[in-house]
Amino acid sequence: MNWMRNLISERMRENLALRWFGLSKIPLLFYVGVTIVDVSPQHMVVRIPLRRRTRNHLGSMYFGVLCAGADCAGGALAMSLIRRQREPISLVFKDFNAEFLKRAEGDVDFCCTQGTEITELVLLAATSGERVERQIEVIATVPALSNEPVARFQLTLSLKKRI
Repeated sequence: MNWMRNLISERMRENLALRWFGLSKIPLLFYVGVTIVDVSPQHMVVRIPLRRRTRNHLGSMYFGVLCAGADCAGGALAMSLIRRQREPISLVFKDFNAEFLKRAEGDVDFCCTQGTEITELVLLAATSGERVERQIEVIATVPALSNEPVARFQLTLSLKKRI
């Protein structure tokens, strides 16, 4: 069984986990076609394609889809780090702030680079048993057009060990 696990890359495993989670728990994520582009313990990049399902009346990405992408980037990174700890920890976002800078007129990448801080938060939640919180940032870009951000998001990640 270990040989099979080695054949499947970490990104493939995370994409399968995300698709299953989307299909079973949050169908909107499955519907908009979110995929993980890059993953490591320090960062995660997810992409949502611009297509009929995700487009607004102006031809750019609908702001609700942008918010779902930010939620997914931060949440998928945290879930991945929680799975590595093998502790039953529940995850929720306490609040959400968005700053929309430009129209997203292409496939959007959402990047969260706070894996180290989230790992510390997961360890704290696992050892303390108390609810712990940390604000994380997600940056959205349209790499096909520019590396400039089209939106910035701040989400407060809240974790607590399940009993």
